[in-house]
Amino acid sequence: MLSKVPIFNASLDILPSTKLLISTINAHSYNIYLEDIDFRHAINSSNIVLPDGISIVLGMKLLGGKKLKKIAGNDLFDYEMQYLQYIKGKGFFLGSSNEVLEKIYRRASFEFPSVTLATYSPPYKDIFSKEDNNQIINAINDFHPDVLFIGMTAPKQEKWAFDHFNELQVGHVCCIGAVFDFYAGTVKRAPQWMINSGLEWLFRLIKEPRRMWRRYLIGNLKFIFAIFKEKYRL
Repeated sequence: MLSKVPIFNASLDILPSTKLLISTINAHSYNIYLEDIDFRHAINSSNIVLPDGISIVLGMKLLGGKKLKKIAGNDLFDYEMQYLQYIKGKGFFLGSSNEVLEKIYRRASFEFPSVTLATYSPPYKDIFSKEDNNQIINAINDFHPDVLFIGMTAPKQEKWAFDHFNELQVGHVCCIGAVFDFYAGTVKRAPQWMINSGLEWLFRLIKEPRRMWRRYLIGNLKFIFAIFKEKYRL
């Protein structure tokens, strides 16, 4: 089934400026993709799906010899912020706590002074009420951002973005999850050599073993089994 995911196989430099729903997929989210039909529909309906993990790159190569370059959510964020700086555009951050959003706002305002920024911290609920959604959508549309960054973790962020995509008056909608915490500095990202070596997952496991052991130890084995099952039609 991974071979049927519409994974982007090009440089971010060719992204059009039209309205787009941009998602990412890694081993963890692919495991969810196999079990959650709504999440699967959201991913398959995205305009662009980025290979956010060495596991996806290797899996696609094994399944069909397709050569991909890993494009992490952090790469997408860097590209979009540079783009906003160039056009003097507007960026909106949806998700996380007010504390994290304030740190993002301060850092981004310093590093990208030509970008106009806004943030919104939604209520911490598994499912938003109709009133919650109306308030979120109104806040976004009143600001009318060129890029909407959503950081509510998978699969919630992708499903929310897909469900409300047609209601949003935005340019690019980017589901980037943990990037909010990385950029705010509340979670440390792996050193560059580990990222380049495809070992970012190991760094996160070492830093947060209690929270990440199931995702990376059991989850990675589950992902490998799914790829071999697809490859050999087991």
